[in-house]
Amino acid sequence: MANITLNISGMTCGGCVKSVTRILEGVEGVAKAEVSLEQNTAVVEYDEAQTTPAALIEAVEDGGFDAAEA
Repeated sequence: MANITLNISGMTCGGCVKSVTRILEGVEGVAKAEVSLEQNTAVVEYDEAQTTPAALIEAVEDGGFDAAEA
């Protein structure tokens, strides 16, 4: 398992945090996602054999938020 921190922009409330968490945890290979509204970040634990940082970023962006590696 690997960990990555993503900078997330576009979150304005707790509902956004839940949405981003749901998006990330819905990606195959993601074990856990911890999203922080205060820090505008997501720390994601994932299986490198099943997904990539680029796929995680794409999933978040497809959900309507901006994301980049921290």
